[in-house]
Amino acid sequence: MPKKTAGGSGKPPRAPRAARAPAPIQPATAETIATRQKNISVSEFFAKNRHLLGFDSPSRALLTTIKEAVDNSLDACEEAQILPDLLVELQKIGEERYRVAVQDNGPGVVRSQVPRIFGQLLYGSKFHVLKQSRGQQGIGISAAGMYGYLTTGQPMIVTTRTSGRQPAHRVTLTIDTGKNTATVHKDEECEVDWPHGTRVEIELIGTYKKGQHSVDSFLEQVAIANPHVRIELRTPEDPQPIVHERISRELPATPREILPHPHGVELGVLIKMLKDSRARNLKSFLVNEFSRVTSNVANQILAGTENGCKPLPPTARPATVSHRDSERLHRAISQTRILAPPTNCVSPIGAELLEKALRSNLKPDFLVSVTRSPAVYRGNPFQIEAGLAYGGDLPAEEPATLYRFANRVPLQYQQSACAMTKAVVTTPWRNYELQQPRGAVPIGPVAIVIHIASVWVPFTSESKKAVAHYDEILREMRLALMEVGRQLAIHLRRRRRQEDAERKRSYIEKYIPQIGIALQELLKFDDAARQKTEQCLEQVLEKSRKL
Repeated sequence: MPKKTAGGSGKPPRAPRAARAPAPIQPATAETIATRQKNISVSEFFAKNRHLLGFDSPSRALLTTIKEAVDNSLDACEEAQILPDLLVELQKIGEERYRVAVQDNGPGVVRSQVPRIFGQLLYGSKFHVLKQSRGQQGIGISAAGMYGYLTTGQPMIVTTRTSGRQPAHRVTLTIDTGKNTATVHKDEECEVDWPHGTRVEIELIGTYKKGQHSVDSFLEQVAIANPHVRIELRTPEDPQPIVHERISRELPATPREILPHPHGVELGVLIKMLKDSRARNLKSFLVNEFSRVTSNVANQILAGTENGCKPLPPTARPATVSHRDSERLHRAISQTRILAPPTNCVSPIGAELLEKALRSNLKPDFLVSVTRSPAVYRGNPFQIEAGLAYGGDLPAEEPATLYRFANRVPLQYQQSACAMTKAVVTTPWRNYELQQPRGAVPIGPVAIVIHIASVWVPFTSESKKAVAHYDEILREMRLALMEVGRQLAIHLRRRRRQEDAERKRSYIEKYIPQIGIALQELLKFDDAARQKTEQCLEQVLEKSRKL
């Protein structure tokens, strides 16, 4: 009798079915590959690669969000010639969940532009304009809102008002990453107690902490580079707000827009400019669409297109210039001496204001700053400023503190990859009375400030954390650092001489009574004469101290 199985059916167990072999992978064809191709929107790309924009960790994400909102606020206020008052609020609503709010007193945003400015990547008014500004790409604040939605699912809230005669609008929106467009969830009028300005609120996953790369440190550096700004920071850890009062009530000079310089235009860009130009002839194209090109300079450029061929006629229509002739024209431009571009497109901090800001924040014993004359890289004007603070409360036996600024914006991360760090490391600080290990920043109670102001800062990535290593920029930075270094060396040597002189005087003061006693024994003075002699020696010593 067959033995019953565990199931109790009495049937013998069924043999296991042989494993089915996997289907062979069919090689792809051009047709199957073509069916998988599709467009990728820029917001979809950055949503998957948000580390490129500075949202690679909770702490950096929180700082980057505040940075982008503050940059936009400062640019808007300065463009409207308004002294900026900024309010930054951090509200903790979870373990690593914060609501960030940044409010300014700027001109506000037109209601119809709110979805595009805050809900669309690569939308802005500064990318094609050659003048100094903090924002350039039209990515920052919209990317911050996108990060907040990706991590918390909460939309961005923008409240804006353009004047006291107009109602305020509160717009709640998110970004459709597939289409790179804004989705407006709510649009309503609201009551606010300020006449004009913008308030941006974003809920996100982040980490708030104190230290070198904190929000507090960032806003402190913003106050250094922008002495005309008042900043109020409210955090969940501080019962009282942290306030950085403005040091100056004078707005920085407004940068002026300039035309591109011929020496900074590459061949492909020149070809596009020729095709898109509305100029009637080639000569007017050169004169009207480039800076520093006069009628005589245009004639020199066109005359330089010969190179064994027939020169380009000044009356030729730009749109009809062939590719070969465009190459000849580009070569002739590079070989023609043309004045450097105008420099009213940049607005440096200024040596005097930089010193005031550093004195107010760092309280050093010695302070020096310098603003270099404008220079040019790839046809783009730029200006380098450097400051150096020594002594006071600065730590004595630690590496120097380095503050990096680009267009008045602090650079918090990627210090080792930045041209400013390389300029500091390659400066011979030992010549200026500071200790310096090989390949490192100097050691001592020192804070070093470097600021680059330019129409187009060459950042190493979209997150704008470090400046690229252009030779022209590195040279100007090192010259500025050496100039402040020489002033520091003069101060330290003078102080050393004074300390040596004081030490010698203290020795003399100590032994004046002994000298009086010795003179009394040799010359048989009485006590009154000895005291008079000691007084004369003390008077001589005091005169030498005054000298």
